[in-house]
Amino acid sequence: MNRRLIALLTAAVCALALPALAQEATPETTPPAEATAPPLPYEIFVPQVLNQIPHSVTDFTQGLVWADGRLFQSAGRYGQSRLQELDPETGEVIREAALDDQYFAEGLALVDGRLIQLTWKESAALIWDAETFEPDGEFTYDTEGWGLCYDGEAIFMSDGSPNLFVRDAETFELLETIPVTLEGQPVPQLNELECVDGDVWANVWQTPAIVRIDKTTGEVTGIVDARGLVTQEMAANWANGAVLNGIAFNPETGTFLVTGKDWPVMYEVTFEPAPAGQ
Repeated sequence: MNRRLIALLTAAVCALALPALAQEATPETTPPAEATAPPLPYEIFVPQVLNQIPHSVTDFTQGLVWADGRLFQSAGRYGQSRLQELDPETGEVIREAALDDQYFAEGLALVDGRLIQLTWKESAALIWDAETFEPDGEFTYDTEGWGLCYDGEAIFMSDGSPNLFVRDAETFELLETIPVTLEGQPVPQLNELECVDGDVWANVWQTPAIVRIDKTTGEVTGIVDARGLVTQEMAANWANGAVLNGIAFNPETGTFLVTGKDWPVMYEVTFEPAPAGQ
């Protein structure tokens, strides 16, 4: 990730410390009300943990999907890639299907009873029957495959660039490319995606940040500062690729499941406005 974007994200998640500093200022140094900084063009959130669910430390999470009480996961790495259905309460594997060793599994989306699973450099989106886990064909594409989500009408895809690719849900045909920006700057390393209402939530690879993207304009309208979810154990394994990755939204509860590659836990969270001084 480039230094400019790191600085931008860091400034964003720390921005709400500014009001607290202003409150501590003396009357002589407190600026008049009209001199206060304008409101930020995005919201800052922190995860509020409601529950913790066990997660296998050998699951290199690339995609996470919640659908009608069922939880699906795409786990990556060459020779270890697989599609899984997990028990949403215990994290145990209910069923799984292994991919051929030539594939590195990536993002995952459920579209009309079929699971579509991206692969990293193989230009293949594998199609699975969601009930039987039987293969049901594949789509092809020209970029790398990173993240995937379905909003009920179209598929949104990432490839590690500062773009979202909108694809036809039936044919996977590319319909539109949407540049993603934060305060006018491109946001690369977009990874695992989750479509929620009019937004796309995206992990930013190698950072503890999740961004909320307006799916029409591509503008980042919110940033989740997820540093509080990263334990010392997880941080120690970060350099080995065990980074924050995996977002699934449960519309029945309004909560998110969030995890990472090889993390020992999935968190059930809500994203709450960051308090002043965060």
